[in-house]
Amino acid sequence: MVPISILDLAPVIVGGTPRDSFKRSLDLAQHAEKWGYHRYWLAEHHNMPGIASSATSLIISHVASGTEKIRVGSGGIMLPNHAPLVIAEQFGTLESLYPGRIDLGLGRAPGSDQPAMRALRRGLGSDGNDFPEMLSELRGYLDPSRETAVPGVRAIPGEGLNIPIWLLGSSGFSAQLAGQLGLPFAFASHFAPGYLLTALELYRGGFRPSEALEKPYAMVGINIIAADTDEEANKLATSQLQQFLNIIRGRTGLLNPPVDNMEALWTAQEKTYVQQQLSYSIVGSKETIRQKLKQVQQETKADEWIVAAQIYDHEARLKSYQIVAEIMQESASS
Repeated sequence: MVPISILDLAPVIVGGTPRDSFKRSLDLAQHAEKWGYHRYWLAEHHNMPGIASSATSLIISHVASGTEKIRVGSGGIMLPNHAPLVIAEQFGTLESLYPGRIDLGLGRAPGSDQPAMRALRRGLGSDGNDFPEMLSELRGYLDPSRETAVPGVRAIPGEGLNIPIWLLGSSGFSAQLAGQLGLPFAFASHFAPGYLLTALELYRGGFRPSEALEKPYAMVGINIIAADTDEEANKLATSQLQQFLNIIRGRTGLLNPPVDNMEALWTAQEKTYVQQQLSYSIVGSKETIRQKLKQVQQETKADEWIVAAQIYDHEARLKSYQIVAEIMQESASS
């Protein structure tokens, strides 16, 4: 059985608030733990009204405090937005509070627009190109034997704790770096699928064993929206389609309710672009999901799946993740 995990953006829906989103995230995580999901990751985004997980470390603690066994982490923390010492301390604190359950997934993208980038970074002057150096500094705080931290500075808590570090990406840069460093790698094919297979090849082909990992371990992001019928699932998926449509139009907003027909909302060109961005999405009934997921597994040979589902109605979102869990359990027992 390939492990399966959840990527949550803590969506803020039309008619809802961030407070509602946090309650729903915890409820989903509690169900996910019961259904056998392996991890529950939250993503850092800024200046986006429809995503409530901007203070990622805080909502990780919120989810971890309300669950018992499931791993909880970041998918990811955008390291160029932060001083490495701060992240070492934050995740050292999380690991101290919830030992053996915390993952630190790191990305080099800003997770925001240009004005938000300036507001976050102020005088730091980081544009992501120094990500390898920042990563090395961060790892030095957690493991002083590396001697890569700022001399005389210690991360308390953080120092000496075994916090798994993942590199996240949507291009070849992080794939190659993860391989060179012998770290697990997660690819964001749920929104940037075009480079997935190339990135996996780069990662696996350039992998060097390390104290963290003996062989490559690749997690693949995928959108899955499941329901009792294909028709119902396709309608639920229109919330996600609207969200991506707004993104390519340069708009940000709350997650909209589903619609009966997308054709009145987008042009033919916009439709093609959105469908390309969501090509690693599976929408449908249990049998449809089962067959398509099997095909994608054969294509990618993913070591783990991490599933995103931008669904407006919380009960429908829970049911979608439950159906996916049932598929994986049935596959394991067959």
